[in-house]
Amino acid sequence: MIPRAWHLVAAALSALLMLPALTGTASAAPNSRVYSATLAKSAADMKKVAEYWKPDRLKNADQYSPATPASQSKPTASSSSSAGGAAVPSKVVKPKSTRSLLNVAPALPLNSTSAKTMGKVFFRFGDKEYWCSASAIAAKNRSVVATAGHCAYDSRQGKPADYWIFVPNPGPGGATPDGIYVGASISMHEDWPGKGDYDFDYAFVTVHRGFKWVEKNGQLAMQDVGRLQDNVGGQGLTLGKGLALTITAFGYPAGPQPDGSHPFDGKTLKVCAGSTRRTVAPSLDLQYGVQLQPCDFSAGASGGPWLLNYQPVQKLGLLTGINSLTWNRDAKGAYDAVSSPTFNATTGEVYRRAAGLATPQNVT
Repeated sequence: MIPRAWHLVAAALSALLMLPALTGTASAAPNSRVYSATLAKSAADMKKVAEYWKPDRLKNADQYSPATPASQSKPTASSSSSAGGAAVPSKVVKPKSTRSLLNVAPALPLNSTSAKTMGKVFFRFGDKEYWCSASAIAAKNRSVVATAGHCAYDSRQGKPADYWIFVPNPGPGGATPDGIYVGASISMHEDWPGKGDYDFDYAFVTVHRGFKWVEKNGQLAMQDVGRLQDNVGGQGLTLGKGLALTITAFGYPAGPQPDGSHPFDGKTLKVCAGSTRRTVAPSLDLQYGVQLQPCDFSAGASGGPWLLNYQPVQKLGLLTGINSLTWNRDAKGAYDAVSSPTFNATTGEVYRRAAGLATPQNVT
């Protein structure tokens, strides 16, 4: 009989979700630093990414693979690239020496009483398209998306994703009712790109102004739709809240369960709620993980938000973590838990970096 402990580690290794951090009592990195990776810096870079994601390609979006650590391409010697173009070096950005816990209030979109922050991110590693779950987060630049680190940066290859976009509230057949938002820069803790440490499997991505594809004079043209938060709102952010919390988690699961069944198709936003507890996965360097149970999310839910005090009418709450790993704790036919890194002062430093960046004022 296989020991129970082995089942737990094996479940973590299957890692079908990619959840960033949730709050805990211990600090995973007392002397943290923020790592910044460029995706599409200029308006010209942004348009290169936009051209890649024209409607014909987005129509096939539901058929792409949900990203998991095991499904990304093998390491190569190629250099990092921005917008599929010239190589752009990543860098470590030293944050200000503040360790205060940050709390950010959620925000409604302009002229609406209900938010639409949940969505999918689409991107490429190597020559293959992938997707994950994500959510818009309230920020002073009104342009920040929270997702899993492995949904934006391949720590094994040492390079950011190519052609990264966020589509809030995605519709069938590649519909983008609330616009397409091209990633400008990824902000992470340095231990995710540096060594793939799952205590830091989260990323805050600063995005450009959104656009939609419209037909103009018989041709497709980009139409500026404004800033992300103005259009869909933003979840709040809270840090250092500890364990034994009641959390509501969201995502677009699509992958199979351990028994091979496929209860999810990745086309519909799913929700699960439960309480949190400490968890570890030594083989993944996860020492301060937070586990949410019960939850049967599978691949595709990676990067989806964990919300405290979720208000279903406004569809807003306080971000306390993201889907990072799936768990089959009872070694039966279905996943029964997901986990996130701890959200603490370190996470606040990463968020501040993303929230403080500016992008071009017009994308067309």
